[in-house]
Amino acid sequence: MDVGIDLGTVNVLVHVRGKGIVLREPSVVAKDVRTKRMIAVGSEARQMLGRTPEYIEAVKPLRDGVIADFDVAAAMLSYFLCKVLKEHQHWFAALLQPRPAVVICVPAQITSVEERAIRAAAKLAGAGSIVIIEEPLAAAIGAGLPVDNGCMVVDIGGGTTDIAVISLGGIVVAQTLRVAGNTFDEAIVQYVRQTYQLLIDETIAEQIKIAIGSVIAQPTEATMEIRGRDLVMGLPKTVAISGQDVREAIAEPVRAIAKAVTTVLQKTPPQLAADILDRGIVLTGGGALLRGLDTFLSEVTGVPVTVAPDPLSCVALGAGHPVSSQARRRVA
Repeated sequence: MDVGIDLGTVNVLVHVRGKGIVLREPSVVAKDVRTKRMIAVGSEARQMLGRTPEYIEAVKPLRDGVIADFDVAAAMLSYFLCKVLKEHQHWFAALLQPRPAVVICVPAQITSVEERAIRAAAKLAGAGSIVIIEEPLAAAIGAGLPVDNGCMVVDIGGGTTDIAVISLGGIVVAQTLRVAGNTFDEAIVQYVRQTYQLLIDETIAEQIKIAIGSVIAQPTEATMEIRGRDLVMGLPKTVAISGQDVREAIAEPVRAIAKAVTTVLQKTPPQLAADILDRGIVLTGGGALLRGLDTFLSEVTGVPVTVAPDPLSCVALGAGHPVSSQARRRVA
């Protein structure tokens, strides 16, 4: 059983060869701080964020696309791998099978220490052979781009944005930016706090981003009522937030992504730049769904920008593709 894993800061997706994406769970673990025992993993654990008693801690073991808590990350990976094996193989057959070959996606510019931590966590979780592939390369493969002929992908995940120019099955120019979906959420939290003196958490901020978030003005401006704690009175309060509010909140991280895309284009060899101008830039990852981001980046760069058909799944689909198991890290 060959397994491809999109080890994301926000979500973990697991692809099994011949079966497609079989698991899509939040990267959250709830544990008892007294016994260190895991209580819940994935969706169940995410529901506990901000709601647990003092002896239960809901944690996110990944930060900025890499492992922040090794033990919890290894336990989470082990849980997900076991769940996949049990659901898609008879339990006795699973015992007789060798450890699964695993392809794991990582940011394009992680350090060797961060990569070793991911390999060690995967081994501890029960993986057999392990192949590490850069997320933008996996995203390009999953989006069906011509990775042998020159293409450019911008993968905006939860913790990182990976921008890469790809040719001959490898990465020619790349940049990893620690600005992504979580940064948008944090910016919305800070904006609401400063503008409306209302305290909300990142879960509500994410709901705002998904419901009314945009980068450029929309034909019909939407508003949304949100609830939080009034910072002046300390009591629950409801306010209405508009799409214009969200644009102001996320303007700085959006500009940072646009600047990074421009920088990568400036470093691209002339022949590949011509290919990119013909084929355009493809957006993948959850951040690609932010309304108007493709139009904004196209205006900034002068290059056509499109959103992949299934941006949330591209990295996992690429990790599960046969080409990925033969991939080698080649970042210039």
